[in-house]
Amino acid sequence: MKLLHSGKVRDVYEDRGDIILVASDRVSVYDVILPTPIPDKGKVLTQLSLWWFERLADVVPNHVVSATDVPAEFAGRAIRCRRLDMLPVECVARGYLTGGGLTEYREHGSVSGVSLPPGLVDGSRLPEPIFTPSTKAPLGQHDEPISFGGVVERVGAETAEELRRITLEVYRRGAELAAERGVVIADTKIELGRAADGTLTLGDELLTPDSSRFWPAEQWEPGRSQPSFDKQYVRDWATGTGWDKKEPAPEVPAEVVEATRARYVEAYERITGETW
Repeated sequence: MKLLHSGKVRDVYEDRGDIILVASDRVSVYDVILPTPIPDKGKVLTQLSLWWFERLADVVPNHVVSATDVPAEFAGRAIRCRRLDMLPVECVARGYLTGGGLTEYREHGSVSGVSLPPGLVDGSRLPEPIFTPSTKAPLGQHDEPISFGGVVERVGAETAEELRRITLEVYRRGAELAAERGVVIADTKIELGRAADGTLTLGDELLTPDSSRFWPAEQWEPGRSQPSFDKQYVRDWATGTGWDKKEPAPEVPAEVVEATRARYVEAYERITGETW
């Protein structure tokens, strides 16, 4: 195999004309990789992505070729994938207001050019899910929000409309299914590319604790930071250290590592109904 790219979380290899996508136990916050891995994280991300890919295959095709035809050392954390020509846009859907979207709303009353009603607070449910795309920044740089018009400039009007439709439908279906299992999906990010025949196809990961904000539904309470099943816990810890969000990042204490791992595992178990 040939290593093509090593990202914040995933390593990408070429093998027999396919792509081998390997999810590591690395964790990044504020676009910086922390020096301390989270055990089992890569396997949780991979297995949860595969679960969602199977259930949303009627919404949009995905890149999965095989979850088993991978090198033995990557078993459980790798997927053999079709090669895609990835589009230069991060496709984000938000059903709730928090994070960078909340910051933008407080400044402008809108997110990615989408106007929102006044009076919303951290954790507010939006009147309807919105498409809030961003740029796809190189490693070590920050993705920047863009408007729908910015997507049109990058990929053309027809493709931009399809990206918005697919992203919102993936979010709607995922959020409905998760809600039945007591999980609020506040927002999610997906990546799409073109297959060899030009078909828009889902790549990367799908509806995981790294690409989405998962909240326990029974504890959802607008007006405060929500308890979460994602890496928000380690993000909050990192912020509380006074770290300047630049490399080098601080080592993560063992108790924070274990609490973060437990959140990833609980997300998997709640959503799939399976024991990790």
